[in-house]
Amino acid sequence: MNPSHIEIIASALFGIAIIHTFSASFFERLSYKHPKHAGLFHLLGEVEVVFGFWALVLVITLALMQNTLEAVHFVENQNYTEALFVFAVMVVAASKPILTFTNFVLYELSKIISQVTTIRLHIVIFFMSLSLLPLMGSLITEPAAMTLAALLLRDRFYHAGLSTKLQYAIIGVLFVNISIGGTLTNFAAPPVLMVAATWEWTTPFMFVTFGGKAALAVLINALLITWFFRKEIPSIPKETAPEKMPVTIVLVHLLFLISVVIFAHYPAVFLWLLLFFIGFTTAYSKFQNPLILREALLVGFFLAGLVVLGSLQKWWLQPLLQSMTPTMAFYGTAALTALTDNAALTYLGSLVEGTSHEFRVALVAGAVTGGGLTVIANAPNPAGLAILRDYFENRAVNPSYLFLAALIPTLITIIVFRSH
Repeated sequence: MNPSHIEIIASALFGIAIIHTFSASFFERLSYKHPKHAGLFHLLGEVEVVFGFWALVLVITLALMQNTLEAVHFVENQNYTEALFVFAVMVVAASKPILTFTNFVLYELSKIISQVTTIRLHIVIFFMSLSLLPLMGSLITEPAAMTLAALLLRDRFYHAGLSTKLQYAIIGVLFVNISIGGTLTNFAAPPVLMVAATWEWTTPFMFVTFGGKAALAVLINALLITWFFRKEIPSIPKETAPEKMPVTIVLVHLLFLISVVIFAHYPAVFLWLLLFFIGFTTAYSKFQNPLILREALLVGFFLAGLVVLGSLQKWWLQPLLQSMTPTMAFYGTAALTALTDNAALTYLGSLVEGTSHEFRVALVAGAVTGGGLTVIANAPNPAGLAILRDYFENRAVNPSYLFLAALIPTLITIIVFRSH
């Protein structure tokens, strides 16, 4: 292990970026104490800006140490497909017709369950929002599922006013369930997507190997939070049925969403679809709400910064993964993913030659298990944060509280995945 000077600097900046992420609320507080510099502190307090900011510092350092052309080539040689895709799918999935359709389906299913079980409708909707929608991530991809779930939770529950404890409990379960809920197929979860082609993992393989356990963990996590906070959930204002939307408009939007998902590996195609989609929403503006372009751009910026900084961590991550047994790989990646994107971990693991089937399964299982512990652990997490953070104190989600909130559902997932 002989890292170059730039790799050492990149690792140091990566560590600083992680510390900065955990300190975002500190900068938000500073913005109120020092109004003259509020703009700067607000910028530094935006979690989505953190990795992009330190990635810029890395690029400037590279330009000073070598030359500008080398720095440009370094930036150009990174793969930003995932960041661009998350941006595109967030904008489409968060559109009013898609949200209305999802809300309608969720409402009708919940109403049937409520009538059969006599459980209050809002309690059923709460449970379904944290179980069915994360599992839908296996079909529409995790970023899209995160966007829909966060928006529905925001409009039905966060908007009504919740205790701090319930706010964090929801986001903790949501992040964990989204991370594991996309493992029923081989294309929906970023950490699975990184290894599926290399290891020849098909959707039937994923469904048999991970699907049952992932679904069970999702349901247990959602059931526990629903039961524990059952007395608080009914206090939310009276249920109202979702508003109606022209079927044609909904179908067109669904077609755009499906097309973006199908062409997730082809940025030129899904960005072209996104531009066409924006034109369509402009033409039929009376059926639309403002598109979440700002939030989606910030999330894309966050992931792009993570790509730039994370690309130079291979020198210490890959040898660490090579030294692990299957059991160590599971627990090691579950812990490491709290400090870095789980897709980066599985990608590095796929570069290790001669690994056993048990090691590969354990590596991916550990990566998705730890995907809810921090904002940076799983690519869709910043999307959920961008949608929900306005309802938290100082518009900031405390990383320590998030970690604690996600700890119990993570432990439950560990138990389920490690069971035979």
